[in-house]
Amino acid sequence: MKVLKTPTVLVALILTCGRIAAAQTADDVVEKYLAAIGGRAALAKLTSRSTTGTITVSLPNGPVSGTIEILNQQPNKVRTVTKLDLSALNAGQVIREQRFDGTAGYTLDSLQGNREITGSQLDNMKNSMFPTPLLAYKERGATVELAGKEKVDGRDAYVLLFKPKTGSVVRQFLDAETYLPARIAVKVDAPAGGEVEQTTDLSDYRVVDGIKIPFAIRVSTAGQSFAIAVSKVEHNVTIDGASFSKPEK
Repeated sequence: MKVLKTPTVLVALILTCGRIAAAQTADDVVEKYLAAIGGRAALAKLTSRSTTGTITVSLPNGPVSGTIEILNQQPNKVRTVTKLDLSALNAGQVIREQRFDGTAGYTLDSLQGNREITGSQLDNMKNSMFPTPLLAYKERGATVELAGKEKVDGRDAYVLLFKPKTGSVVRQFLDAETYLPARIAVKVDAPAGGEVEQTTDLSDYRVVDGIKIPFAIRVSTAGQSFAIAVSKVEHNVTIDGASFSKPEK
């Protein structure tokens, strides 16, 4: 009887392919992520973004809904306005607005009062560069590590650890096939003190001006969650710079 032997060249090829597959680095994954969402060239053309949609907040007495508007402007300015209908809870309409001008943050809240944004929440806002913190993170002194794979909704996802110079470490889960973000997890300040992990699940990606954007967003922390259904996204809109700053008295 002849014993079939695997050719030496084939063995070497199999071993080499295994090493290539195992040699994927954090930089490789970052570049595949950037390509997946549209590519560096398309991302470089973005100066601002306007996002509008509806928001549904889960409360012990049942869900409440309203509208949400998010304005982003380079490098990291953001303004978010939510309007919730709390008529069922005898509270009428509640308006909550967060402003960040790149340095300072402020919250306008018709229910809980106005306040400065401080602590890790402020640091995280500073690190949330538009259109993505991973576009030029090395220039800002941040690092990214590849921390293996985990499951997100039954699918394999690469786990990237984004470590800014200050502020919370961000765990970003990229789908292992599409390289689109499936989940983002970060520590945020809790209203009662201390920190809790906030998880953001992203899905229903659609192309807007060559950029893939999630139109379904679900944010969860201990004891609270809300879902955003995006209805419209516009890029490179003109935004009054004062809309990101603390209102003058």
